[in-house]
Amino acid sequence: MQFLKVLVVEDDPGTLLVLQDRLDRAGHEVRTATDGVEAVKLISEQFFDVIITDLVMPGDVDGIGVLEKAQEKSKPTEVIVMSAYTSVESAVEAMKKGAVDYLQKPVNLDELKFRLDRISTMKSVVKDASNLREAMDITEKSASQTIQDLEMMVSGLRKTCSAIKKTLTDQGLEPDERLKLALDILPPDA
Repeated sequence: MQFLKVLVVEDDPGTLLVLQDRLDRAGHEVRTATDGVEAVKLISEQFFDVIITDLVMPGDVDGIGVLEKAQEKSKPTEVIVMSAYTSVESAVEAMKKGAVDYLQKPVNLDELKFRLDRISTMKSVVKDASNLREAMDITEKSASQTIQDLEMMVSGLRKTCSAIKKTLTDQGLEPDERLKLALDILPPDA
């Protein structure tokens, strides 16, 4: 499993401490924010693989605002929203706006671990696919250059063979002369 850079945005100190402790112990690099404004500032300063944010927070920026800022800043950031006030409408709105998942509070820590493992696996697969694409591009470029070089070599060999054939079939020359001239046409390393 790949360890993730995680931002936890939660206005309840107890929930924030539990989430931070669990994520730290799992080996993730964790930053925290106690409101949406602080979260937006952190998002603008650094990249996070995952943001776990409460939907309902006091102040000018709620969880949807954090989600929108994360998507403006960096598309590879996955956002998990959570709320004690579970409603189908809020979950649907968050998912429509790009949240990767929705958790009900109190958060089931095993469920959170499972979802983070899934995100980690997905990011690893995407990275592997990107590396594979890059390797394929390099291989394709190299193969293209090799084919071009071979085509040029074949063209040169055809010209050489044609010149040798013309020389060997030139009836105006003596056989020994034709052979000597044909041998002179061959490249020195042939």
